[in-house]
Amino acid sequence: MGRWTQYDEDSYRLPEGMKRVGYDSDTGKYYFRDQDGSLWEGPEGADYGEMKRVSDIPISTGDGSADDVDDEEAEIGVRLRSDGYRPLAVDSNGSTHSSHTGRSNSAYRVILPFFLIVAVILLLVIRLAHSSTSDPHDTIYCPGTSEVYRISRGDTCWDLSQARGCSVDDILNINRDLKCEKLVPGQSICLPVKA
Repeated sequence: MGRWTQYDEDSYRLPEGMKRVGYDSDTGKYYFRDQDGSLWEGPEGADYGEMKRVSDIPISTGDGSADDVDDEEAEIGVRLRSDGYRPLAVDSNGSTHSSHTGRSNSAYRVILPFFLIVAVILLLVIRLAHSSTSDPHDTIYCPGTSEVYRISRGDTCWDLSQARGCSVDDILNINRDLKCEKLVPGQSICLPVKA
């Protein structure tokens, strides 16, 4: 639950008819105007407290009086609003443009590369997980009278040809993609039937 309550509003804290009209950030003082138009200054560094009456305040209150418009604003004909902010710029069509118009698009543009990187990483992880699950013990179909043999540690094409009574070329002819220097334990290959 938030800490804000209706008792934090000016209408509950200020005397009736008193309105906050400005804040001077240099001095840390709030300025107020009462019903008869006189100006009051709050204590330094506090939102509310004992106020003292002043004849003039160092900030523009936006009430439309000529002395509230500074030189720069007088040149371009812009007045501050009653809350102290300048109004939005107006183009020749009379529509206002704020600096926030493209903000939602720019947020997506900033975050898009992050999502692309995450997607690429996920695809790589899925590919690695899929390739590591491929079993070297996959069933293979051997042609003719040959039979399936699973490679054990220390097996070489020469040893297998000697045990089966055939040549290394016979083993290579049956297994077209076999590379004798890259035999892996558990790998299935086709060998001729023992003579």
